[in-house]
Amino acid sequence: MSRKASIALTIFAAFSLIASLTALPTFAQQTVDNLSVEEIIRRFASKESELKEARKNYSFRQKVIIQTIGPGGQVTGEFRRDTEVVFDDSSNRREKIVYFPTPTLTEVVITPEDLHDLSGIQPFALTLDEVGKYDIKYLGKERIDELNTYVFEVKPKVMPDLRKSKERYLQGKIWVDDVDFQIVKVVGRGVPQGKQRFPLFETYRENIDDKYWFPTYTFADEVLHFESGQSSRVRMLIRYTDYKRFSGDIKIIGDGEIVKDKP
Repeated sequence: MSRKASIALTIFAAFSLIASLTALPTFAQQTVDNLSVEEIIRRFASKESELKEARKNYSFRQKVIIQTIGPGGQVTGEFRRDTEVVFDDSSNRREKIVYFPTPTLTEVVITPEDLHDLSGIQPFALTLDEVGKYDIKYLGKERIDELNTYVFEVKPKVMPDLRKSKERYLQGKIWVDDVDFQIVKVVGRGVPQGKQRFPLFETYRENIDDKYWFPTYTFADEVLHFESGQSSRVRMLIRYTDYKRFSGDIKIIGDGEIVKDKP
């Protein structure tokens, strides 16, 4: 996010870099629950790869709200965009805007590139192809509600040069369920920042179809300090709901009505 410039507020584009499986980090003699830390990383990266592919076969609704907040806590501007990710009668996956009132933001500007990042079409996942680009440090175990999780700190091994690369990374922490070996919580921000400022976000996932931990909630609320000396408090809320696995007997008709073929 920049002052009167671009805002980039999605965790789903944060892991967009490619690395090989052989580049997985190594942890000499460090074990947890009778597993090496390297094996834990290998397992969750494999599960994340599976999850990323599986999510391409789901429809869902997404609500994005981005607000600027004044000194007294009042909302001074808002961007709102509700979309549905659905499949047409040719089984093509597409995004449909269902609600998009005129934005009232005046302190920041959202660009088409930012909207692409926020769309959720390319979901956040730390896959086998991506994990080798990160320094990953095991921090310990932590209980979240009813889940026992492994906590890792993640940051890019090499920070991209903004003048030469558009690559984006996540810098923060991830919480991995110790049974399903899937990420269930993320806290961090997109990097590099350059002249822009990106808020610290927190994302939670929920178990869908008793198999996949898909993102359902992202929240950020932070005062961003720009190089100009000006500051803006930005609040962001993203909700993902109504996950439904696509099957070939479902079609989209008319203005987006979903129907099933007769047997």
